[in-house]
Amino acid sequence: MNSIFKSTKKIQITKATILFVLAIVFFATTLRTPITGVGPIISYIRDGLGISNVLAGSLTTIPLLAFAVISPFAPKIARKFGIEVTLFASVVLITLGIIIRSLGNTPSLLFGTIFIGIGIAFGNVLIPSFFKLKYPLHIGLLTAIYTVSMNISAGISIGISQPITENTPFGWQGALAVPIVLTIITLLVWVCLLRGEKLNSGTMNRTGAKNSDINLWKSPLAWAITLAMGLQSIIFYCSTAWLPEILISQGFSAESAGWMTALMQYSQIPMTFLTPILAEKFAQRPLVFVFTFFYLVGFSGLLNEWTNYVALWMICIGLAGGSSFSLALMFFTLRTKTAYEAAQISGFAQSLGYLFAAVGPILFGYLYDSTGEWLIPNIILIITAIFLFFTAFISAKERYII
Repeated sequence: MNSIFKSTKKIQITKATILFVLAIVFFATTLRTPITGVGPIISYIRDGLGISNVLAGSLTTIPLLAFAVISPFAPKIARKFGIEVTLFASVVLITLGIIIRSLGNTPSLLFGTIFIGIGIAFGNVLIPSFFKLKYPLHIGLLTAIYTVSMNISAGISIGISQPITENTPFGWQGALAVPIVLTIITLLVWVCLLRGEKLNSGTMNRTGAKNSDINLWKSPLAWAITLAMGLQSIIFYCSTAWLPEILISQGFSAESAGWMTALMQYSQIPMTFLTPILAEKFAQRPLVFVFTFFYLVGFSGLLNEWTNYVALWMICIGLAGGSSFSLALMFFTLRTKTAYEAAQISGFAQSLGYLFAAVGPILFGYLYDSTGEWLIPNIILIITAIFLFFTAFISAKERYII
């Protein structure tokens, strides 16, 4: 079934190809760093502004709500203005959001986070279809490069945000502003890319968009993909937001907890690279078993507070997260026939999936405020991983959404 997407041919190395890959690499760095850097310094933000854990948790939840609201509109906007222009505009929005969020007061913090969420939503939805549109025979490799770039930059963001907050005069506001360096570089690279593209409103239409609308609401496969996207997102965003606090409660310093969370992020890299390539060429269900195993081992170690092996638990969670996220992205292209269909299911799955995921960080903050411990949130992570297994297993059957 997937043979139309596969090829043994190598991508021709041209200046245009190199520029395209650079544009994707830098674009990927803007999609996680504005969010992942918040977790290690969430206590500094909370104390500096005098806000509750629930409101602090909303710094992770607000982008998820933006993803839910904006994602369904992204394919139509890209079809009208061109996918390249739409992606460029999304980085502009992220840049504005970073500036506003770093001003140092509660309203700007919240409004800036909203802008960041809107910009990231467009990138999340459109990148898979962008690969299918431009290089349909090499989606796995491009997805691998994209996800690895995303995780490397996210890991750096997690690792440096607390030291910047603690050891520089810029404080948590400066730590929140750091990702603007990446967005500016990305904009410069994309200006070069746009000059080489023939942009018009028919970009997506040439892929059959006018005749390829599918009824996602009535498709069991579409719902399975959506739930898989949502469940892995719950795990990722809850882990990113609260793992540093969980580790601190188990006796780690704030800096050590930040670096352990960064280790989790870096551990995603091998699987984020391998999973898309393997998923494109082989059956995907074995990958579902693999990431479920790693999730259960990692979260069980965390639940039992076996702190002597915390690095192992972070590595397991990272390997599982990298694989589950990459596989969710690949479902958008492997289960559709055209780039526009890929954008449709991407928008649908990310809208509803992130709506489910938005509950997670706030719920975790509420449960901790109510109980004074992280036991129940840890148990919820294990249960979520089990449900993710079943939805991803269904999604991994080789067929198209119809």
